Amino acid sequence: EIFTDTELDFALEVCEAVMDVYQPGPGREIILNLPATVERSTPSTHADRFEWMSRNLSRREYVCVSVHPHNDRGTAVAAAELALMAGADRVEGCLFGQGERTGNVDLVTLGMNLFSQGVDPQIDFSDIDEIRRTWEYCNQMQVHPRHPYVGDLVYTSFSGSHQDAIKKGFDAMEADAAAKGVTVDDIEWAVPYLPIDPKDVGRSYEAVIRVNSQSGKGGIAYVLKNDHKLDLPRRMQIEFSKIIQAKTDAEGGEVTGAAIWSVFQDEYLPNPDNPWGRIQVRTGQSTTDTDGVDTLTVEATVDGVDTVLSGTGNGPISAFFDALQSIGIDVRLLDYQEHTMSEGA
Repeated sequence: EIFTDTELDFALEVCEAVMDVYQPGPGREIILNLPATVERSTPSTHADRFEWMSRNLSRREYVCVSVHPHNDRGTAVAAAELALMAGADRVEGCLFGQGERTGNVDLVTLGMNLFSQGVDPQIDFSDIDEIRRTWEYCNQMQVHPRHPYVGDLVYTSFSGSHQDAIKKGFDAMEADAAAKGVTVDDIEWAVPYLPIDPKDVGRSYEAVIRVNSQSGKGGIAYVLKNDHKLDLPRRMQIEFSKIIQAKTDAEGGEVTGAAIWSVFQDEYLPNPDNPWGRIQVRTGQSTTDTDGVDTLTVEATVDGVDTVLSGTGNGPISAFFDALQSIGIDVRLLDYQEHTMSEGA
């Protein structure tokens, strides 16, 4: 009944007696299921017992040694993994650790652990949320938000340092893929704090980073890049993160991606329905002459008065600064960066 509580010599004697009757051989293999019906020992002790049985069973090549761990100590997955390393051939378990008391070994966690180490578990986890929905419907139970690989929060980081590392990991993978002339999906997954690519189990990157009072510039920058293709330069990340930090400190809780975008628009792209500042630019037109000099004409509202500004320079930004000088505004350019919003010519 409980292999792990039975003297090994006696367990072997029982198994041999059964095989004497069954007579396993080619095309007539036998499964010997050795259950830890109540988990009482450490995973290493559990594995030692399986190693001893595997070495001492007769007709071993015709025997499938099966593991049946329960989770009373919370180590059923580790016990199953070590037993497999010690010579076991088969595992019995349940989805999401269903079963008596604390449940049987969780086959989802066990299978995904293998997958994360490059071992194909021969189980289709490509839509893990559908597996979860079916399980919850059939059992009328809920999967915990932090359940490995499938919970709502398992691919989510709130910590600022974690978010910054994740953003840099994604950036490094994109750079590596570009250098090799392949897509990101074609290179080895290597993002800190994400043991697997969430896309491999049907998840998106939308919830990978969620912003609250713990978050820093990296997380906020990631949300803007992922949702709106805006790759903020470092100094702008620092500036804007302080604005979001003030919002989270004042209101508490989590700030959604939509709320971050709303704050960004209000800070840098004032809403026409509720504008702020001295100048609201409506339209602009730039031309370049044969000497490479740009002329910019801008229709704008300055201090509530509609006006047309014009200026010249060695580029549209320089020309715009020249136009601002005509109304007494002196601007110095401290930093300038640009990037494409999408691929293409």
